[in-house]
Amino acid sequence: MGRKQYFYGAGLLAALVSWCGVGTSHALAEERIVSSTCYDPQIQTSHCQLVEDVEHRTFNWFWDNANPQNGLVPDRAPLPNGASSIASVGFALTAYGIGVERHYITREQAAERTLLTLKFLLALPQNDHVMGSAGYHGFFYHFLDPHTGLRAAEWSELSSVDTALLMSGVLFSQSYFDHSDATEEAIRQTADKLYKRVDWTWMRGNKGPWLSMGWTPPNTFLSAEWKGYNEGLIIYVLALGAPHYNLPADTWQKWTATYDHQWGEFQGHTFLNFAPLFGHQYSESWIDFRGIRDSFSQKHNTDYFQNSRSAVYAQRDYAHTNPGGWQGYGSDVWGLTASDGPGDVVQDFKGSKRHYLAYSARGAGHDYVLDDGTIAPTAAAGSIAFAPEIVLPALEEMKKRYGDKIYGKYGFTDAFNPSFRTGNSYWVDTQQIGIDQGPILLMMENWRSGLVWNVMKKNPYIRRGLTLAGFTGGWLQKTSSSQP
Repeated sequence: MGRKQYFYGAGLLAALVSWCGVGTSHALAEERIVSSTCYDPQIQTSHCQLVEDVEHRTFNWFWDNANPQNGLVPDRAPLPNGASSIASVGFALTAYGIGVERHYITREQAAERTLLTLKFLLALPQNDHVMGSAGYHGFFYHFLDPHTGLRAAEWSELSSVDTALLMSGVLFSQSYFDHSDATEEAIRQTADKLYKRVDWTWMRGNKGPWLSMGWTPPNTFLSAEWKGYNEGLIIYVLALGAPHYNLPADTWQKWTATYDHQWGEFQGHTFLNFAPLFGHQYSESWIDFRGIRDSFSQKHNTDYFQNSRSAVYAQRDYAHTNPGGWQGYGSDVWGLTASDGPGDVVQDFKGSKRHYLAYSARGAGHDYVLDDGTIAPTAAAGSIAFAPEIVLPALEEMKKRYGDKIYGKYGFTDAFNPSFRTGNSYWVDTQQIGIDQGPILLMMENWRSGLVWNVMKKNPYIRRGLTLAGFTGGWLQKTSSSQP
């Protein structure tokens, strides 16, 4: 797979536990060993201090910006009166458990906020009206009014992927809050109702094997479908594992058969390509794919975790090569994913006209390259569990070099572009985006303790979905007594 693989030994693992404050709750030592090419024989103390600071600040973004009256979380902030994103809510529901384990908030605070959010979502109207509804057939609109919880605007689609990210947070809440008190029992029951009512079979708009990417009223399914390797891993796991309205088990094999063309070499690494790193991060923020394999993984002698690791290395090497000649790129400053950008504008750069973009799915891979010099810190930070030995130096270098502009109250800003000039400086985003903050927080905690991964391993719906998809080996062979 491009580069020789190594593993952290027991001694280094012990050092990581000591230096980085890795907790023991919800995690077994052997489950924290991360496959890695040793970039450094030891993780520097300064790196671990930075991770703790970034993680805490990123958690605060979710906690502070959620509407305390209903739990809805904005798509981006700071942006007064902006729309809520249901995907942001899914990441926030997971963030609350992290906050408990890291002692940012109490368990009682987390449980109260979680139950408030789940009950509000469950009570929202679901129908096929153009406006005045939060969703339909158990799915939710991508963007909701932050106060009423209803469809934010007619351009907001009923989103299958954003609903899946929301349900990932819902199932995390169901398995994390396992105490016998009334609040946590209500969390489990409400989470179960939300997940069970999602009608995955209905979302097959053309009645073929694939889920549509969305729907708009009165009765229009989006023509785009979930085919090819992408963040759809989590969608199909959820759709297979559901007790009602589920998809047939052979859907997974039919789906994986559609992404053979994405297997190829990029920057000296051979792997299943998806150019923006969010496609590797979203599903793996919740599911630990280390050591479990489906038929595609077995055929290519890999697993999805190792595949994502190769994608991260390929992006780092692309930045080092820097074919576009962009300012600031290098081995320790890199990261392309869907993010904000300077805007749809042409500007002179080093004597040539360059076209810059606004929000776009930037990336670099065998499948495509879209690069306008914009760097998204979440691309690196959200990949820390895959390749900490190259992510940690990148985060420290970005903060050291640009930190006075790109690092603040809620951690890293969404994106910046050293090549795009604005007056006497370079372009820096003024906001964070929930779906970019989420992978930073979840994957940092997964690297530190395995918390999110290990909580999700207890969820029977996740286990059922993976088993029906044909995954075998590793932790999936172990039994779990947890029930919803």
